[in-house]
Amino acid sequence: MDHIVALQFPGQGSQHVGMGQDLCDRSPAAAAVFNRADEILGFPLSRLCFDGPAEALGDTRNTQPAVLTTNVAALRVLEERLGQPWRPALVAGHSLGEFSALVAAGALEFEPALRLVHQRGQLMHQAGQQDPGGMAAVIGLDAAQVESVCAHVRASGGGYVGVSCYNSPRQVVVSGDEETLRIGMQALKAEGARRVIRLAVSIAAHSPLMAEAAAAFARLLERIAIRSPEMPFVANVTACPLVDSDQIREALTQQLCRPIRWTESVRWMIHRGATRFVEAGPGDVLTGLLRRIDRGVERLTTAQAIAQEPGS
Repeated sequence: MDHIVALQFPGQGSQHVGMGQDLCDRSPAAAAVFNRADEILGFPLSRLCFDGPAEALGDTRNTQPAVLTTNVAALRVLEERLGQPWRPALVAGHSLGEFSALVAAGALEFEPALRLVHQRGQLMHQAGQQDPGGMAAVIGLDAAQVESVCAHVRASGGGYVGVSCYNSPRQVVVSGDEETLRIGMQALKAEGARRVIRLAVSIAAHSPLMAEAAAAFARLLERIAIRSPEMPFVANVTACPLVDSDQIREALTQQLCRPIRWTESVRWMIHRGATRFVEAGPGDVLTGLLRRIDRGVERLTTAQAIAQEPGS
């Protein structure tokens, strides 16, 4: 069977100490990506990825360049190992993963992408310091139920809580300021959510609380060269492909303040014929979400894809 391959790139939450080490042990191309990242950033990012500590790796200022670098290293290994039959026909990335997807699509070079996400992490950290907030995963309610609960909490208290990621039909993430998020989590449990899990972040990503960071990031993007993608790049905020560089800049800015429409993005790629999804990056977060979105397509992590026979 000839597969139509979609590459999906993870974002924050996929990081773990040791990530990328196996890729570098396997591939000079992957090692070159990490070495170049160390040179660009001026500090040993590779050592942080390989050896930790976990607390430092989990700081969004480090997490963002670390995940991008690992994603691109995985991409290079897949390119050299598997060859033309595995060339992606479509690409998408979850939140931070969009920058890796743009590298894969030839729209963005690795160096400016790395500098951008490093600055993005700093801006988001600053926003979290100024307006403390957080995020929580909600499992067992559909999106409409979560939206309704969040709207009621906002109307009752005046603070903000709302859906920030539509990850799968029965898993969404909410973001909000500290107090309103706490109230929202209680209300969601009362609504019947199977689990409501506070995430280990101190920022309310993909929410209006990131507006100041988004405005500053938009100014950074104006100075970056972005080309038209060589294949469909499915954007988080539109759940459909973007080809114009100005549209891409706008989407990258908006996704700091607007929800990640991941379920719709995946379904769009399946509708366009994608039959094999490969997660290029550390772990299997997106592979797990795909299983909950559509069990009828092939799902592979980087390690599983590399284990396949070339050309298969």
